[in-house]
Amino acid sequence: SIVDQVGVSLVQALENKIAQSPGRSNPYSFEFHLLADRNAINAFALPGGQCFITYALFEKLARDRQSPYGRFQDRLAGVLAHEVGHVIARHGNQRMAKQKLTQGLIGAASVGGGSYESGRLAAMVGKMVNMKYGRNDELESDRWGVALADAAGYDARALLDVMDILDESSAGGGPPEMMSTHPKPANRKAYIKDVLRGAGIQIE
Repeated sequence: SIVDQVGVSLVQALENKIAQSPGRSNPYSFEFHLLADRNAINAFALPGGQCFITYALFEKLARDRQSPYGRFQDRLAGVLAHEVGHVIARHGNQRMAKQKLTQGLIGAASVGGGSYESGRLAAMVGKMVNMKYGRNDELESDRWGVALADAAGYDARALLDVMDILDESSAGGGPPEMMSTHPKPANRKAYIKDVLRGAGIQIE
């Protein structure tokens, strides 16, 4: 799937970065899953490298947009790279890794299937994981999102578009799951612009 393809390319970019430091290796076994949850707009990662994106968010990323920032794959790469960043920086609660939650989530990962209960499980675990993160954790993962997406050949500016999508998704209803636990997209967008400039990436 495209989630796997983009995820694998990000992991390869990470391993290339790690290889530049003698004696270091990637200690994580990253896997990427598309959850059959059409309601919760969310993405999250469990300690150890299991990364998830809900179909509700995936679908919004895939829609055509009047945007100067890249393609659908670039937006998807930005989201997944951000989640990889959480794993690398060990933001997740290690207790989560010891529970049997991952198995149930993977069972919900088929877009064609997936029951209401599996969707609720995905939303619940995603919220549990994200609530463990503070503002600094999110901003640190945004830095990883820019760095890994760019290193893998994607347009890292697409993370700005992702912030707009999250902002738009809150209009006329409750906020996406991601926004209930993450800093406001407008604040993150300003920070991401600074990170992009620091990386020598032209914004306009």
